[in-house]
Amino acid sequence: MKKQWVLVCVLAGALTGSTAVAQHKAPNQQPSTTEAAAAPTGDLALGSVRLPRGVTADGKALAAGTYTVKLTAAQAAPEAVGTTEALERWVELSQGKEVKGREVVSIVPQAEIKMVVKDTPPASGGSKVQVLRGNDYLRVWINRAGNHYLIHFPIAGAAAPAPAATK
Repeated sequence: MKKQWVLVCVLAGALTGSTAVAQHKAPNQQPSTTEAAAAPTGDLALGSVRLPRGVTADGKALAAGTYTVKLTAAQAAPEAVGTTEALERWVELSQGKEVKGREVVSIVPQAEIKMVVKDTPPASGGSKVQVLRGNDYLRVWINRAGNHYLIHFPIAGAAAPAPAATK
């Protein structure tokens, strides 16, 4: 009797396994979570920000002070893998009519900001300047017209990370 139960269990397992394999399908295509991002075209004045520390912008020193920030039509190059061309652009930082520096800005649509930054965003039309963890970078975050503009500056004089050891 024991042998018969073993045989029944083996047959039941074989039948169940074969139907499970036969029912296996490729995963369903998931819908996109957000629509294609729309970035402004051309130049756009983003406002004024105060940098509390000296930073490096595009490899050049930029002193602490108040700057007018303008988004330019120039797209950042070389393109980074996984980015949308129009969402990586250059901003100019000016004092008076003189451009003092420029840096790459990442444009993040309102619908995606919680996936990119976990901090509370500035109010619409406002900006926020933050020293990031480790005191190595300064982030300027501007919220304007349904887009968030994130500019990351290395802090002037911050220690550069040590190169990785190779074997």
